[in-house]
Amino acid sequence: MTHGLFFKGLILGLAIAAPVGPIGILCVQRTLHRGQFHGFISGLGAATADAAYGFVAAFGLTFIANVLTDQMNLWQIVGGIFLGYLGIKTFSSTASARSCPLSAKSLGKAYLSTFLLTLTNPMTIFSFAAIFAGLGLTETQRGYGGAGLLVLGVFSGSGLWWLLLSSGIGLLKDRFNGRALRWVNRSAGIIIAGLGAIILFRLLVNFI
Repeated sequence: MTHGLFFKGLILGLAIAAPVGPIGILCVQRTLHRGQFHGFISGLGAATADAAYGFVAAFGLTFIANVLTDQMNLWQIVGGIFLGYLGIKTFSSTASARSCPLSAKSLGKAYLSTFLLTLTNPMTIFSFAAIFAGLGLTETQRGYGGAGLLVLGVFSGSGLWWLLLSSGIGLLKDRFNGRALRWVNRSAGIIIAGLGAIILFRLLVNFI
């Protein structure tokens, strides 16, 4: 039973992480620009945030979920602005066919940026809660140990996806020259900033 809960969490983590979005675009761009490990660490930040929201859903922490729900508009404003910032920064980043040297500071920024970006999407909590309910994983069936295994599975599944993605893109890096990488940076920047603008525009329309 316990191994089954971990496996279900693993599949859930993969399913949550796999859809293409701003984090996936950032992971691809950073892998091509800075190297495979940098891209993986970027994804790992998102996996940590997924696990955090999975923790809230798995342990039935309704107080935290309600606080996040009540502040949904604020989180979306922060997320939209942050996407705009990341988009502009990505667009203007210097392209190079060589991997940039790794440093604790650059890796820390990569991890923190995707962690915060994923964390500003409280809808993830409802995704986990709905899927847990759909799988019949009630709190009485899970217990604390089972809930912990679910969260560990979510983190492992999400992390596995980012490892596969960064590894796959890393194999293609040598095929990109400086000019191609420059277009990758610009395209990724426009898409990411555009997503942020869409979020803010929708909020403005709803407010009006």
